[in-house]
Amino acid sequence: MPELKLKSILQKCGVVGAGGAGFPSYGKLTDGADLLVINCIECEPLMYTDYELVREKLPEIVQGAQLVMEHTNIKRAVVAIKAYRAMTLGLADSQELAPGICVKTVPNIYPMGDEINLIYQVTGRLIKPGNLPISQGVIVYNAETVYNIRNAVHENMPVITKWLTIGGDIPEAYTVKVPVGMRISDVLKAINVTVPKNYVMFDGGPSMGIIKNPASDVVVKTTKALIIVPDNIPAVVQKQRTVEQNLRLAASTCCSCTRCTDLCPRHLLGYPLEPHKLIRAGLYPAQETPELIRTASLCCSCDICGTFSCCQGISPMMVIKEYKKILAEKGMKYVAAPGQEFTPAENRDSCMLVSQKWKEVLGVAKFDKHPTYIPKDLTADKVEIRMRQHIGVPSVPCVAVGDKVTVGDMIATAGPGLSVPQYASITGSITFVDENRIIIEA
Repeated sequence: MPELKLKSILQKCGVVGAGGAGFPSYGKLTDGADLLVINCIECEPLMYTDYELVREKLPEIVQGAQLVMEHTNIKRAVVAIKAYRAMTLGLADSQELAPGICVKTVPNIYPMGDEINLIYQVTGRLIKPGNLPISQGVIVYNAETVYNIRNAVHENMPVITKWLTIGGDIPEAYTVKVPVGMRISDVLKAINVTVPKNYVMFDGGPSMGIIKNPASDVVVKTTKALIIVPDNIPAVVQKQRTVEQNLRLAASTCCSCTRCTDLCPRHLLGYPLEPHKLIRAGLYPAQETPELIRTASLCCSCDICGTFSCCQGISPMMVIKEYKKILAEKGMKYVAAPGQEFTPAENRDSCMLVSQKWKEVLGVAKFDKHPTYIPKDLTADKVEIRMRQHIGVPSVPCVAVGDKVTVGDMIATAGPGLSVPQYASITGSITFVDENRIIIEA
């Protein structure tokens, strides 16, 4: 099967980055790669989705990797996973899983799942600032993405289900598989989990996840976990501060210690990202002279600069997110100049943040528990399929209210440009359609 045919299958089946980014997977298939990295790191605390996938579906993940390798002429792939998790799964560093595919273990460091840090850790190749992994001959896919690639090719199966961890301050944690578009309230109800008063729910981990409303939100292709925690722990308090509050804190309390920059994982790789300077720029100067904040595009949003580094409670990351919006509006980002060289800091290894310490700083260490795997897929009587579940152009609805659909039917086509279609995840009737979402009721 030529590469172009694999691209067509991945686009047709709506395969996107399942680790949280949502980049259409066909867009990564290009000439020049010699290594495939399967990201099973899951560096966020309390998350076990990829762990469960590797435990339950490793042969299928390997098959997916083989398909990518076969159709891109890549000769070598590594399944990157934390060393302690590999041990519990009976896997060892350098263990061969199939010809050309081996296990690569990494230390339990946050944010090792960041693909720039991961590529350097497992290969020694440094992706220059603003460049893509393919610039160093690497393609990175999340474990669930590779599993979905296998299903798309072998079973012509579009992405209509999602693997999740449900965890946090609840009696028991779970890993489950649910229909894409299932209401989060229905997911929690199915496993008898509630969100108490004065608690919040993260879509994603407590570091990079977003606080969502469990009563109104739904599971999308990029949902990796639903984490329920008290609203007074550091992980939540930091996220609930506004950009303006962080800027006022920076203006009045920043002691210029530069610790946020010294411990920034991208800065430790030699990137010219300096959070202590960006926090002082301010929104108005950034809007007037975006060149001042161009390096903000290099941030991976790990929030080590705020929750861990800053002794004054300032979160440069929250401000940098606003800077990224300004840069996006102006079509700007930082890109290394041709021939420019970058060298990781000599003290990088000693400055990296151990995950156990990170869990304690966030206030979630006591909530970490190994989940119970529910092998039977959860079912839904109503789903809401969003048109923006991926990076790029939104999907375009191709059904109308009153239409009957069956599981796997296309309900939205790919938009013009980088985009993918959407599919019915349950059988039923279309009860609502607009440019943003389609509702199906059984």
